[in-house]
Amino acid sequence: MTTTPRIPGPSRAFPIRTLAQFRRDPIAYLRRLSRDYGTIARFRIPGSDLIVVNDPDHIRDILVTNQRSFHKGRGLERAKRLLGEGLLTSEVDFHLRQRRMIQPSFHRQRIVEYGREMSTIAAKVAGRWSEGSVIDIGEEAAAITLMIVGKTLFNTDVEGDRSDVGDALNDAMKLFGMLSLPGARFLEKLPLPAVKRFKAARAKLDATIFRIIDEHKDEDDQGDLLSMLLAARDDEEDGAHMTVSQVRDEAMTLFIAGHETTATSVGWTLYLLSQYPEIEARLAAEVKDVLGDRLASVDDLPSLKYTRQVIAESLRLYPPGWLIGRRALVDYPVGGYVIPKGSIAVLAPVVTQVDPRFWPEPMRFDPDRWAVEASTSPQPSPPEREQLEDRPKFAYFPFGGGPRICIGENFAWMELILVMSTLIQRWRFALAPDQKVETAPIITLRSKNPIMMEVAERY
Repeated sequence: MTTTPRIPGPSRAFPIRTLAQFRRDPIAYLRRLSRDYGTIARFRIPGSDLIVVNDPDHIRDILVTNQRSFHKGRGLERAKRLLGEGLLTSEVDFHLRQRRMIQPSFHRQRIVEYGREMSTIAAKVAGRWSEGSVIDIGEEAAAITLMIVGKTLFNTDVEGDRSDVGDALNDAMKLFGMLSLPGARFLEKLPLPAVKRFKAARAKLDATIFRIIDEHKDEDDQGDLLSMLLAARDDEEDGAHMTVSQVRDEAMTLFIAGHETTATSVGWTLYLLSQYPEIEARLAAEVKDVLGDRLASVDDLPSLKYTRQVIAESLRLYPPGWLIGRRALVDYPVGGYVIPKGSIAVLAPVVTQVDPRFWPEPMRFDPDRWAVEASTSPQPSPPEREQLEDRPKFAYFPFGGGPRICIGENFAWMELILVMSTLIQRWRFALAPDQKVETAPIITLRSKNPIMMEVAERY
């Protein structure tokens, strides 16, 4: 009789201590597990067994080949408190139905139309800065992406809501960590100050979304995402409409995901450029050569090859979606082990994307890693869709993979290239003195403290 070997990992006798170690620095903890125990490692926290999977082929099988054997992990199940049953949190047939109804909004031609607004909005926000001023780059990037999401996806001006929405989103994101703890469903029922702040933040975000929905109800189709959601019918289910509640959940999901993840990526990219002046100079030279003094447009995307390489490398080191959790619905065999039913498979881009097996000098910011793909691809398709050199596909997966890959992936690539080229065209960014830059991995990979940068006119 053959016995399945036990998945290696630290002692499971003290799950509370393990939880404390994990929460102190989740990224360092996961990287250490993979270094010490190999491509499959197990650790336990109260209420959960977690299996860290760090082999690209196994990651592909979980996300793509055998994705029906898994559901979302506990983190995104808890995210329903904020997002509802949106694309990010829903499962199985309901998820497929919603994605089918939303997909036309992200058709390539429609995304091109969205692109016309992106550079204009980025230039408008950056035009408020002055020579030598010190800015919170995360806050400024968030202002840009919030306005882009409002205009392109909802055809509305949310600039007047920026402060309230930004504060509410910050509160919701910071408090989400507490609400993801084991036993949080009981904490949420208590009149704790943190719980009250979370509920107030959710109410503020709801008020903004429902206001935007109300503005669209009595108007003709404006060609934006929200108009399409309100008018969408599922032809495979007797032409059913989304309910207002469903529209709210999808709008909230796309509003937060489209705003938060891109702003985070812009902030980390500018931070990296401030640490590598030779790369920043090369990027600025490309932008000047391609654009001159005019704003970037969608037609410029194929020519902004190095810009794209810079962003791809930034997403490798600082992926906004730093961790993906999948709960096993069955006992799942992988790599000679078995992931037990009910446990959580942890797939971490922050681990795999800096694995030295696939990335020489993994912690070095090197956009030339992507030069081969950029030079051979005539269109700005996402680089993770190409197998570079001998790297397996899922050595790089900042947008996930399989049927649940980020629906806004192409939108995000276009936005990042246009926004970054617009900012770099006019400004140089230097990290302000005496700062300690650290990550704060919650839902997305934020910075623990504001990243303050001094801006200077480029020409």
